[in-house]
Amino acid sequence: MQVSELAVKIGNGDYNERLKRLYGEQRLETAKTRYLNALENFKKLYGDKDAEIYSVPGRSEILGNHTDHNHGKVLAAAINLDIIAVTAKNAGQKINIKSEGFDADDIDLSNLAPVESEKFTSAAIIRGIAARFAELGYETGGFDAYTSSDVLKGSGLSSSAAFEVCVGFALNRLYNEEKISPVETAKIGQWAENNYFGKPCGLMDQTACASGGFVAIDFKEPAEPVVEKLDFSLVNSGYSLCIINTGGSHADLNDEYASITREMKQIAGYFGCEVLRDVKKADFNGSISELRDKFSDRAVLRALHFFGENKRVADGTEALKEGAFDIFMQFITASGNSSFKYLQNIYDNKSPSEQSVSIALATAEEALTGKRASVRVHGGGFAGTIQAFVPRRFVPDFFEKLKPVFGADACLELSVRNDGAVAVM
Repeated sequence: MQVSELAVKIGNGDYNERLKRLYGEQRLETAKTRYLNALENFKKLYGDKDAEIYSVPGRSEILGNHTDHNHGKVLAAAINLDIIAVTAKNAGQKINIKSEGFDADDIDLSNLAPVESEKFTSAAIIRGIAARFAELGYETGGFDAYTSSDVLKGSGLSSSAAFEVCVGFALNRLYNEEKISPVETAKIGQWAENNYFGKPCGLMDQTACASGGFVAIDFKEPAEPVVEKLDFSLVNSGYSLCIINTGGSHADLNDEYASITREMKQIAGYFGCEVLRDVKKADFNGSISELRDKFSDRAVLRALHFFGENKRVADGTEALKEGAFDIFMQFITASGNSSFKYLQNIYDNKSPSEQSVSIALATAEEALTGKRASVRVHGGGFAGTIQAFVPRRFVPDFFEKLKPVFGADACLELSVRNDGAVAVM
């Protein structure tokens, strides 16, 4: 359908029900305005041509802080913040993507080798995804896209993973008849981030963005992760998922993230394993003294976090399945304590005077005292956001206490979105 036709239909309300499913009744008009702006910007750049609109959600990590890269278990949920992309095939062999607020990326598909100067940029992600498609025998081809994202960059809500899945979904839909599964699309995005972008991330973020809903993911066999959608309604529990953006960014913390993966795998290597998932906890417990001498106390503590967190994911998932939300909340609190004390991803160790996440945790815990709420670091850590499960009746008061510290726009009340990557219209 022509871009101008799509704009008319959106303006007339033809897609209201579809947009309500993705964003909810309260955000309908905001979503329509955003879509219309994206269409107009696409038309200015590429003309009034046949196009589609794709949407990929961000995600919230519920349990499983830094377990995926060591083949552990995670519990995550897609959220109602997303990246949208107005997308159309072009006649050439270039992928042209203009993201709102950023310079355009123009990737020539005749050169899919890594480019050193592109590391840690969106261009590396696009080139890496196209290269992996070609390597796996899938079709590639040129397309034009204009993207708009309200997944806060550097916030721990996986703006980068949503972008990766969006690029993969476009190639899948435009050139591969959507025969590539959401999990395979997620793995391609992770491969590009690891091998082209330069960040040794796990697979949780991409899988949650691609799949949608509450998902329990077991990465014991990472080539074939077990993904289970849970039939659970946060709304029916009487709680809201709240995200507090502390203002710190993840953008310059790649070394900190890499240190967690590296140290966990150092401990695993001592036992002849590549990842901690393959190490027996009893063997680890019996070797702590030797591990401290050979590696570091921090590496030992991070391994302790992994073993405890992996069990919390399994126990927390079962609690949700049984509707035991009070018990589930205890695992959320325990996860946050473990991240602070053992994983130690609450602040950048190179800049200990800057502790926005620590301040957020302290002020949130004080504000929620006696309110049967849970608070923990959210996502990769070191900066960005915290997460709180708060009874809905207390959310306005909770936000009023946090806003003076972090700003009027720092507090987000999110809903869980059941759809992963989709063609909207």
